[in-house]
Amino acid sequence: MVGTQNGASDGRTATRAVALVGPAGTGKTSLAEALLFASGTINRQGSVEAGSSIGDASPEARARGGSTEVNLYHFDYLGDRFALIDVPGGPGFAADGLAALQSADMALVVIDPASERASLAEPMLRQLDELGVPHAVFVNKIEHARAGGVRNLIAELQPMSREPLALRQIPIREGESVTGYVDLALERAYRYRPGKESERVEIPGELLEREREERTHLLETLADFDDNLLEALLMDEQPDQAIVMTDLAVDVAENKVVPVVLGSALSDGGVHRLLKLLRHEAPYPAAAARRLGVQQGGALHVFKIANGGAMGRLALGRVLGSGLGEGDELIVGAAPERTGSLFFVQGDKTAKQQAAREGDVVAVAKVDAARSGMILGRKGAAVAEAGLVAYPPRNAAIAITTRDRKDDVKLSTALHRLCEEDPALEWHQDDASHETVLRGINDDHLGVVIGRLQRRYGVAVDTRPPRIAYRESIRKPAGARGRHKKQSGGHGQYGDCVIEIRPLGRGEGFVFEDKITGGAIPRQYIPAVEAGIKDAMERGPLGFPVVDVAVTLLDGSFHSVDSSELAFRIAGRMAMAEALEKAAAYLLEPVVKVAVDTPAGTGSKAGSVLSARRGQILGLSPHPDWARWERVEALLPESGLHGLDAELRSLSQGLASFTATFDHLAELGGKHADEVVKARAGEIR
Repeated sequence: MVGTQNGASDGRTATRAVALVGPAGTGKTSLAEALLFASGTINRQGSVEAGSSIGDASPEARARGGSTEVNLYHFDYLGDRFALIDVPGGPGFAADGLAALQSADMALVVIDPASERASLAEPMLRQLDELGVPHAVFVNKIEHARAGGVRNLIAELQPMSREPLALRQIPIREGESVTGYVDLALERAYRYRPGKESERVEIPGELLEREREERTHLLETLADFDDNLLEALLMDEQPDQAIVMTDLAVDVAENKVVPVVLGSALSDGGVHRLLKLLRHEAPYPAAAARRLGVQQGGALHVFKIANGGAMGRLALGRVLGSGLGEGDELIVGAAPERTGSLFFVQGDKTAKQQAAREGDVVAVAKVDAARSGMILGRKGAAVAEAGLVAYPPRNAAIAITTRDRKDDVKLSTALHRLCEEDPALEWHQDDASHETVLRGINDDHLGVVIGRLQRRYGVAVDTRPPRIAYRESIRKPAGARGRHKKQSGGHGQYGDCVIEIRPLGRGEGFVFEDKITGGAIPRQYIPAVEAGIKDAMERGPLGFPVVDVAVTLLDGSFHSVDSSELAFRIAGRMAMAEALEKAAAYLLEPVVKVAVDTPAGTGSKAGSVLSARRGQILGLSPHPDWARWERVEALLPESGLHGLDAELRSLSQGLASFTATFDHLAELGGKHADEVVKARAGEIR
C-alpha cells in the first residue's frame, strides 16, 4: 500500500528503516544476509568470505572482504515492511552512511562478544546519541563468547552510552558452547536451531537465579520511566507482561533505553528473535521525519548520489511524510523538478517501481540538482533545512597524475562524480605546485577511490605524496640592477631598473615601494617592473616561492623608442633574481597545529609519535566533550602529517583521530633543509 499523495499514510503501513552500524569485522553484512534469509526474502544465505552475499558486491568490497560503501536492502516480515541500511564499519568508509543514518528509524549496533573490543563501538554510540537515533545493540558471534563475557561486555559498554543499556537476553551454555538464550522480558528460554526459528525450552535450573537477577535489573531500568511499573516493583508485584513489552517499545522509540540482544548471523542463532524485536520496537518513520524537520506534507531525504550504474545518475533517499510516485514534483533548492523512474535497491540490483510508500528507501532518477544531505519537499510541504553531516577530518592526501595525458579531461569529470557520490572525498588543483590533490579519510579510503577511478572511468593514475608548500625568505638587505637590452633590427628592447630588497617580519608578505624621481622610469612602466619582481619571487635561489620581502624601486633608465612593458618586466625579474642571490636566502616550512583525540591511556603514546615527527607538544588533557578520552595538542611540521593517521590508529585500536590546521611558517635548517633543497633541485632539472 502506498501513502496518499497529499498526506501521510496511517503509519502502520509505512516502511521502517533500520541501519546496521558498528566496527569493521563484526559481521554487519552477514547479519543483513541472515535477516533476508530468515524473513524468506532469499532462499539461501550467502557468505561475505565466499563472495556470494547480496551486499558487498562491488569489486572493491569483494577484494577487501568488507564493506566499502553503504548497502541497501528491503524485506517483509509478518506483514511489516523494512529497509536495511548497512553502513561500512571501517574508519575510511563509515562516512558513506552518515547521511543515511540521519533518517533511519532505528540503528542496530553490531559488536562481537569480546569485552576488550567493546571500545570500538564507542564512536558510533556517541554519534547515535548526538543524532538522537533510537538504537539497540546486537552481540554477534555469540558462539565465541567466553563464560561471563556478556556481563563483562555490558560493564565495558555502559560508560560509553548516554542511555542505560537493558540486557534483554542471557546466554544458555552447554559446556563451552552457547546453544540458546533466556529472554528476560518474556521469561522464556529458547534453543538455537540453524535455519529455523529457535525452539522454546525450559529455563535451565542453574540459570534461574541469574535470570531473576537480570530481569529485576531490566524492570528497574524501565521503571525509571514508568511510575506505574515502579509502584508495582515497590509493592513486590509481578508486572503484567503487556506493560513490560509496551514500556520496552516506548522507551526504545523515545531513545531512553538501549536493549542488548544476542545472536549469531552465520549460524542463524537469535535472528528470528531479532526480527520480532524490530517488528515490535522499531519506531515508525513519523519520528524520523520530525527529527529531520519534515513538519508537514511529503519529502525525500537524499542521503547519497550514485553514478556510473546502468540506470545513470540516481539520488538515493528516504521517502518521508507521504508516498512518492514517478513524475511527482519535488522542490530542489527553489526550483521544482519532476522525478524520473523510481527503483528499489537490493544489494547491487535495482527493481523499477511505479510508486514508493512512506518510509521506503528508493533510488530516484532525473533529480539532477539533488545533492547528498538535501531534503526535497513536495509542493506545499513544510520542511526545515536539515543539519549537515559532520564528516571526519580528511587527513589523507595524494597527488595524482594520469598515465596517459589524453585522460586529463576525463580525470576532472571522474573526480567530480566520485566526490558527488562520496562527500568525504575532496579534490582540488593546487596553484602553487600545479598538482591535482585528492583528499580522503585515510589511505584505505583513497586506495579504494583510485581503484574505482580506473574501473569505472578508465582513468589510470600514478600517485605520490603531495608536495609540501615550502617557502623561502631572506636574512639581509641587498641591491641589484637589472638591465635588459636587445637589438634585433627595427625596434629593439630596453628596460633598466635598480632595486633594493630587505626582509620583513614573518607573515607580512610582499611590499613594493616606488621611489623613482625625475622620470627615470616612465610611470606606465613601473607596474611592469613590479610584475617582473613577482615573477622572480615565484622561484627563489633555493627553488621555492619567496615571502616576507620588501622591494624598493630606486632608479633606472629608458629608451624613447625601444622601451616597453615587456622589457621592463624582464629587467625587474633580472634585478630581483640577482638581489635574492645576495640576500642570504633560507628555507621555511609550514607548521600545523594538530589536535589528536585518543582513548584514555594512549595520549602519552600519541605524544611520542608526534615528537618523533619533530612535533612540539603543547599539552595533554582530558577531552573537553568525551569522557574517558584525551586530547593531545602539538605544533607539527606539515611534512610530519604523512602516514600520521595510520600510526595513531595502530596504537589506539583504530580509534584515534586528529585535525590539523595551518599555523605558521618556521625556519628549516640543517640536514632537513639540505635534503629538501636537493630534492627540489632534482625536480627542477
